[in-house]
Amino acid sequence: MTTTARRTKRPLVKICGLKEEATIRGMEGLPVDLIGFVFAPSKRQVTAERAAQLAAAARAVGMGGGVPPRLVGVFVNPTGDEIGRVLDEVPLDVIQLHGQETPDFCREVKEKFHKEIWKALPAEGAPGPARLDGYAGSASVILLDTAGGGTGRTFRWELIPPYLERARRLGLKLFVAGGLTPDNVTELLSRYRPDGLDISSGVETDGAKDLNKIAAFAERVNLA
Repeated sequence: MTTTARRTKRPLVKICGLKEEATIRGMEGLPVDLIGFVFAPSKRQVTAERAAQLAAAARAVGMGGGVPPRLVGVFVNPTGDEIGRVLDEVPLDVIQLHGQETPDFCREVKEKFHKEIWKALPAEGAPGPARLDGYAGSASVILLDTAGGGTGRTFRWELIPPYLERARRLGLKLFVAGGLTPDNVTELLSRYRPDGLDISSGVETDGAKDLNKIAAFAERVNLA
């Protein structure tokens, strides 16, 4: 694929923190590529048993391109045993590590479970984009987020270009999270072109996923 083709292809869309089958079924036909289940302490946390039920619902839904979404499990500083217990019940495609996991831990998880690994990193703070170097070869995606994650706040988007440049040089994809909404995503995409977008609270109303907001977000990304 040429650089031009890669940059004109729309960013991938991940909707995270899903808890209800009705939400997943309501996303039928939307340009959504991935959905996320949170296994770390959070108001969006689900058990492995519940995630297995949601995964079964997702496998029956055609989203972007008429195919089911890929399934992402979100963990924060887990042990290998904790990940293994979830995978015994839930057919995850991706393990997303959202804590202080080291490159060595990411590599161990990848080799043990043979799953795609995503690593979330805060956009701000030292050593900046240089921190990506250690994850090359263990993670396939770097998720650039606001410090702490799950805050519903954006970080300074002007930090994106050096991360994006370094990620592409290392063969990594760069996703952006943190404070995204249907109202600001067009601005983000008009200025920068990350490989993917990860949204949770920005498509909620009163703490519950809102299908109208999910549709608006996905369709604005598709049109950007």
